[in-house]
Amino acid sequence: MTHAPAMGMIGTQELLIILVILLFIFGGSRLPQLAKGLGKSIREFKQGATGIEDAASLAETPGRQLD
Repeated sequence: MTHAPAMGMIGTQELLIILVILLFIFGGSRLPQLAKGLGKSIREFKQGATGIEDAASLAETPGRQLD
């Protein structure tokens, strides 16, 4: 019995192809800047999501007033 590969999963070959295409498009000197910007964006998104979760948990606490 053969199984079909899971849809949406990215493998090593696909990742290498994407990296090579990015290298051709942006060049070797620009890729570290792009990776740094992407990492910073992800970090800020996570901090924002954590802030929203914290505010929601405070709002659900009975007897607690939000300012």
